[in-house]
Amino acid sequence: MSCIFCRIINKEIPANQIYEDDLVLAFHDINPQAPYHILVIPKKHISTLLELTEEDKVLIGHIYGVINKIAKELGFAERGYRVVVNCKEEAGQTVFHVHFHVLAGRPMEWPPG
Repeated sequence: MSCIFCRIINKEIPANQIYEDDLVLAFHDINPQAPYHILVIPKKHISTLLELTEEDKVLIGHIYGVINKIAKELGFAERGYRVVVNCKEEAGQTVFHVHFHVLAGRPMEWPPG
């Protein structure tokens, strides 16, 4: 696959990275929608949530653990944060590599839009 996130994972495109391990990469969004807007992506290419399989359960749990770690380390865990995952075009997915938006640092509205 040659999607933009795979290229970031492969270090072909630079990103303002804040976390990396064998399974995931986290970096600041280039078009932030909040004071903290971090993308957490699996290194395994999965186009949409609809492609998740039974074997991805551990990966998804790991991603949420990484999100909690980042929230605590960057200091916004106590105030709260939002995690957004879009699935397909109508939901707003524009990059077809599953990714988790972590938004924090300002009050969030509901419904989100």
